[in-house]
Amino acid sequence: MQLPDFPWDSLAPAAARARAHPGGIVDLSVGTPVDPTPQVVQDALRAASDAPGYPQTWGTPDLREAVAGWFARRRGVPDVDPDGVLPTVGSKELVAWLPTLLGLGAGDLVVHPEVAYPTYDVGARIAGATPVPADGTAQLGPASSAGPVRLVWLNSPSNPTGRVLGREHLAKVVRWARERGAIVASDECYAELDWSADGVGSVPSVLDPEVCGGSHEGLLAVYSLSKQSSVAGYRAAFVAGDPALVRRLLEVRKHAGMIVPWPVQRAMLAALGDDEHVAAQKARYRARRDRLAPALQQAGFRIDHSQAGLYLWATRDEPAGATVAGLADLGILVAPGTFYGAAGAQHVRVALTASDERVEAAAQRLTSRSG
Repeated sequence: MQLPDFPWDSLAPAAARARAHPGGIVDLSVGTPVDPTPQVVQDALRAASDAPGYPQTWGTPDLREAVAGWFARRRGVPDVDPDGVLPTVGSKELVAWLPTLLGLGAGDLVVHPEVAYPTYDVGARIAGATPVPADGTAQLGPASSAGPVRLVWLNSPSNPTGRVLGREHLAKVVRWARERGAIVASDECYAELDWSADGVGSVPSVLDPEVCGGSHEGLLAVYSLSKQSSVAGYRAAFVAGDPALVRRLLEVRKHAGMIVPWPVQRAMLAALGDDEHVAAQKARYRARRDRLAPALQQAGFRIDHSQAGLYLWATRDEPAGATVAGLADLGILVAPGTFYGAAGAQHVRVALTASDERVEAAAQRLTSRSG
């Protein structure tokens, strides 16, 4: 199995350059939350800290019912079956291991977006399957001749681009996959962070009735609480959709011991039932976005997509490496678009996950340089 180098390791020289800035580094290269975990979530974790027994791999019934209720309340999906819900040890774990858990291997194709977080590619390679970057079904004619498409990854809102796929696009992919017996897995981890609209279902899910025709057969939606609830350290996420597929995943995970700890399951239950802290966290990210985006534009950047999520997908129409170096001279560290595929060669990903003080420092450096 040949895996690529972990891309963020290659940022070390740029990071050293940024740290040398007199005002210190502003690290906007990773999407790690920096704000405190909400008290309601911390309290639930503490209350469940006496946990001498093994937790349920499937998750407790009340947690799975809470996920179904969250889909109905926040995502406009009224018909998630609690039997089709499974907590996972963060969402990256599920993305990396899903092809293996589904039994994919040599000769099977795993489709993922052309500009995408590297784990979709890595997950296919771990299973021995073949990753195929493609943004549309029309691109898959030549690729599918190399073997059957067994899994199609969607990512909306996208990491890194912030692009949101509409219901019509999602429905087209679902129809195409079903005609070929392929599974569609949709990574929707940034769905609560939509900057173009507010309200239930503003970012459509692959499980939306208008997308799936009222049936979740062959469909999985992946979600993480890391961003909306600042619990990246808890590794709190879930997958939901087709109960038959979830049972397949569950059986393997039982044997492999892939279990979300009991205190984390209780914390997830609390987080899913409290919308207030989600709105407060979104307001923090919006304020940082409203400060960074115009500063980047004043410094000569164009921001593409970025309708949702925790990143600004920015370009000066130059090689990404040159942009990274130029920003490092200002003490600002960003991720080059090349981390996410060849199609990102002239973009950088700028994260909103820094403190207000650091974001303000970045904005001032950008605007003073441009002035």
